[in-house]
Amino acid sequence: MMGGMASEETRTRTTPTQPAAGGKTGGAAPRAWATRLVVLGIMLSALNLRPAITSLGALLEEVRDGLGMSGSVAGLLTSVPPLCFAVFGVTAPRLARRFGPVAVVCAGMAAIAAGLVIRPYTGSTAGFLAASALALMGIAVSNVLMPVIVKRWFPDRVGSMTGLYSMFLAFGTSIAAAATVPMTRALGGSWQSGLTVWAFLAVAAVVPWLPVLRDRGTAEPAVPRQGATTASRESEHGASRPRVPGASRQAPAEEPAPALRITRSRTAWALAVFFGLQATAAYITMGWMAQIFRDSGVSAGTAGLLLAVTMVMGVPLAFVIPRLATRLPHQGSIVLALGVCGLAGYAGLYFAPAAGAWAWAVLLGISNCSFPLALTMVGMRAKTGAGVAQLSAFAQSTGYLISIPGPLLVGVLYQSSGGWGLPIALMAALMVPQMAVGFLAGRDRTVEDEAASAR
Repeated sequence: MMGGMASEETRTRTTPTQPAAGGKTGGAAPRAWATRLVVLGIMLSALNLRPAITSLGALLEEVRDGLGMSGSVAGLLTSVPPLCFAVFGVTAPRLARRFGPVAVVCAGMAAIAAGLVIRPYTGSTAGFLAASALALMGIAVSNVLMPVIVKRWFPDRVGSMTGLYSMFLAFGTSIAAAATVPMTRALGGSWQSGLTVWAFLAVAAVVPWLPVLRDRGTAEPAVPRQGATTASRESEHGASRPRVPGASRQAPAEEPAPALRITRSRTAWALAVFFGLQATAAYITMGWMAQIFRDSGVSAGTAGLLLAVTMVMGVPLAFVIPRLATRLPHQGSIVLALGVCGLAGYAGLYFAPAAGAWAWAVLLGISNCSFPLALTMVGMRAKTGAGVAQLSAFAQSTGYLISIPGPLLVGVLYQSSGGWGLPIALMAALMVPQMAVGFLAGRDRTVEDEAASAR
């Protein structure tokens, strides 16, 4: 593994690692080449988790004209991604148990590539939506399982690897928003070509996972037992406790562990609501912030740059915040700091949207970094890889369901009131419960312990 991060102090809980089938005695680490490929796979996969959405937003007017799409259907497109994430995300843990998380993420990248290739050439609104759903299905299962892969391969570096993953996700989001229109012009002005080009990035993300899958028996870490209760923590100097050596070359047959009743955990519910409210803020920002600036007198080009600034803020901060979060026993202070930035940004949009536009864009970009914080807490609030998978699926699927009405409600309030006062007030009001439930989710406890105590 990446030795430069070995001294990072984490607050994550890990179980003793059993040797993988076909692996060496004593719980030997995965091959170095496999670990490097997993790091590359994580980075490339993260790059592909938003371009299918932000590239469409950049060319939405051209797509509407090309397909004869009504305004109401185009408006519904803003809620299709969270809906697909909620519907398909719940299937990820079951698929991972059957095929392994690496195989499912690899298939997810292939689904993204296929959906992006097909959708511009379907020739109908229904076909476009169906192909988009295929790509979003791949994004949904990968969203859920990326924290699982991080927990399994890098149990002592959850903060660093989640930060790396989140940083590349933010970079993919911003680069697709900024580069889609220029690339479309360079390709002759065809919106079909401008949307299709992002499929090549998804194909590239498939490649690093294939050797890992072929050599899974000796390269992939074994899945910890769901019922394991032993936890190890980093010491004061960052050294982890010794791992329990395996007794044989083959991983012993595991007895089925009782299913984790995730809904009995208050932390799981707090994390799900926190995830949903931060997703609501993110989708409102992506869908409407540029329009807010344009309606305040900012030019279209400058409004696009302001949105790009908001998105690109996540690139450095998505790496810093998870590393900081894993060093704290309670992540509530980070939740509150990000929330205060969001409230300040919304206040600026309300009182002086054009005069302080750059400052509001930066503040809202900082606030949107609640997403990598939520992913980090998913990895910290469960003891085992199986627990992380279940918590990730629950928090993300429930959260994305919560986020569906937000962008639509903002549009309704804007249209009915004829201005941005009410929508901005709604955004600011939603930030208050986001801070409250995020503070609760940041407490140092695990969903397994809470579910067991609730029996």
